[in-house]
Amino acid sequence: MPQLNPSPWLAILLFTWATFLIMLPPKIMAHTFLNEPALQNVVKPKTTPWNWPWL
Repeated sequence: MPQLNPSPWLAILLFTWATFLIMLPPKIMAHTFLNEPALQNVVKPKTTPWNWPWL
């Protein structure tokens, strides 16, 4: 039963992850947004406490 022999599959797994870890992070980190997001207002809205009628 060749599927029980971990030798070739372990090497394939390790080479695949090494490829992903070497090639993908630079591509992801080089991504830029088309429109930079504008800063939002940091003032929190004033909330009023809820009066529970059954307490």
